[in-house]
Amino acid sequence: MANVAFIGLGVMGYPMAGHLARAGHNVTVYNRTGAKAEQWLEDYSDAEGVELFAAPTPAGAAADADVVFACVGADKDVAEVCVGEGGAFTAMKAGAVFVDHTTASAECARVMAAAAKEAGVGFVDAPVSGGEAGAVNGVLTVMCGGDAVAFAEAEPIMQAYAKSVKLLGEAGSGQLAKMVNQICIAGVVQGLSEALHFAMEAGLDAKAVVDVISKGAAQSWQMENRASTMIDGEFDFGFAVDWMRKDLGIVLSEATSMGVSLPLTALVDQFYCDVQKMGGNRQDTSSLIRRFRG
Repeated sequence: MANVAFIGLGVMGYPMAGHLARAGHNVTVYNRTGAKAEQWLEDYSDAEGVELFAAPTPAGAAADADVVFACVGADKDVAEVCVGEGGAFTAMKAGAVFVDHTTASAECARVMAAAAKEAGVGFVDAPVSGGEAGAVNGVLTVMCGGDAVAFAEAEPIMQAYAKSVKLLGEAGSGQLAKMVNQICIAGVVQGLSEALHFAMEAGLDAKAVVDVISKGAAQSWQMENRASTMIDGEFDFGFAVDWMRKDLGIVLSEATSMGVSLPLTALVDQFYCDVQKMGGNRQDTSSLIRRFRG
């Protein structure tokens, strides 16, 4: 059992913090909207043998924690909860570890890692893949960058909500790996959208086709989990288009700084812009097929 803190109780952080409590850790939470933190305390009050608290600031949450976890919106939010007024780094005890699950830039991770080192604490950038369902079911994939000692301290605790946790290199490596993940997803969803559109236009039973080809080389997570709802025009779940565009923006900015060409990723990013213009901002990323089907 460890004393941990969790900063940010959004669609991902809320269940992730819950898994920590269910795993037997004492958890102090912080959320910008305090009512959400109070609701979390109520929802997990039945966790046995643990102490649960809500704090008014990130610093308050982090003060007694061995490991502090965060899952917030973007670079500026990470900086705010780490080094802003009332930020976690101002209160963390020496040797404690900060784990950032936010999908942010690699540069943000490097800057926060340097600030953490100056404050005498460890830092791990640890973006996740698996979406809301993965967080709720405790089966996230966690891609990590940072110091091996800090990672070793946090990794067993992250297992509470993960099926895979891996250290991939120095600070920023986790964020770079998440960019690789999003590049792959963008291409697969676009390909699946085109394939399903083609099948339906050809007069085929698209679901029957998917049932056959999903047993072969065309199989993917997107096909297994999203093809049926794409065919039915159902998109009110999963990872929102707005968040995907945020992530692809990070990818394309990083690629530009590296001098790397990502033509397909740039094209799919613009296709997602089309979906936003159609009012699909909060729809699942599989709504990419709407460009064909309306």
